[in-house]
Amino acid sequence: MNLLFANDRKGEHAPSYYAATALTDRRWPELEGRHRADVCVIGGGFTGLSAALHLAERGFSVTLLEAHRVGFGASGRNGGQVGSGQRLEQDDLEAAHGREMARRLWDIGEEAKALVRDLIARHEIPVTFHPGIAHACRTKAELAHSHRMAEKLARDYGYDQVTPLDRDALRAILPSEAYLGGDIDRGAGHLHPLNFAQGLALACAKAGVTIHEGSLVHHIRPGAPVRVQTRHGHVEADQLIFAANGYLGDLAPPVAARVMPINNFIVATEPLGPRVAEVLRENVAVADTKFVVNYWRLSEDNRLLFGGGESYGYKFPDIVATVRKPMLEVYPSLADVKIDYAWGGTLAITRSRMPCFARPLKNAFSASGFSGHGVAMGTMAGKIMAEAVAGQAERFDLMAGIAPPRFPGGALLRSPLLVAAMTWFSMRDRLGI
Repeated sequence: MNLLFANDRKGEHAPSYYAATALTDRRWPELEGRHRADVCVIGGGFTGLSAALHLAERGFSVTLLEAHRVGFGASGRNGGQVGSGQRLEQDDLEAAHGREMARRLWDIGEEAKALVRDLIARHEIPVTFHPGIAHACRTKAELAHSHRMAEKLARDYGYDQVTPLDRDALRAILPSEAYLGGDIDRGAGHLHPLNFAQGLALACAKAGVTIHEGSLVHHIRPGAPVRVQTRHGHVEADQLIFAANGYLGDLAPPVAARVMPINNFIVATEPLGPRVAEVLRENVAVADTKFVVNYWRLSEDNRLLFGGGESYGYKFPDIVATVRKPMLEVYPSLADVKIDYAWGGTLAITRSRMPCFARPLKNAFSASGFSGHGVAMGTMAGKIMAEAVAGQAERFDLMAGIAPPRFPGGALLRSPLLVAAMTWFSMRDRLGI
């Protein structure tokens, strides 16, 4: 079974709050016949759109192929959080790669945040970047670590946007009894992810990118040029970019051995009106410290958008039941609130939680496995791959040099082994360990 078709209607966005409030209903035609381009991009999410846009701005002819709709995958379904740095914290990066490399990775992560805001401003995308992400800690050890990291970022990285919060200070922002405190990062933020993706697509079209939706790639013939085959056509290109993330399938086996697709779920409540004060008293996003993270924020019309729960097979579970449980653990008073939208999507993780940059072919680049940090880093990855195509591969090679390890057993055994591991960590979450 193909993840691209397991849970969704062909050529349609997931039934999400984001789709209901989408920026545009524009469709691009399916690929038909023979085409030629300098670069072919597979995937119409943040990474592929960013790569295509930056390449077009450098003067390359670009054809982008999307199996369903622009923003169809994780880019149009996620929690909308634009986080700081990398997915791993700086102390972990220092331990794994040394302080100099950790600093370079921090700088790339910070540029990723700035890139999102710059693209919104430069291309006049009608999306609001709301500043602030709070991190909610469940244990004293997590709280102490959170406060140490705030001090470390200010001291060692010159980043003074993170404020430690004790129990009362956190509850002044999010009135929940579930947490002991945490911190708030005023330099991070949140946005409407599908509209950001659609805005990038419109900017791509304006810059001369040829976009084809409904154009599933089923075969790639290596060579110079590489040939990318769909149902009714093909593209021959000098360079190829893989940007399909959790929906890559078996198009690039060397990547599949290091990148694991998993499913995550979100619900949107009815508009809360004055009851919004029971949820958030500032318009910030929140993520907690569970291994299977709970994350939430408010929509523009004051709905609670709450994400939680994961699955590892092809078919989605009962999404409302899956997400309502952790939502009510955080906010028991919302038991009577109606759920208006519930949707799932497939993202991709790696063993190290750092993205996987790779060259699957001599003339191909790939970036995926953003592990829940993809709004900023997925967009940045597209820019970095565009640089590499243009012959400036320093940053691509730096990221490829910290490639995450393969899953034991490669692509064949990664799923059952991950299920076993995640079951263990889920039990730890329930026990509060």
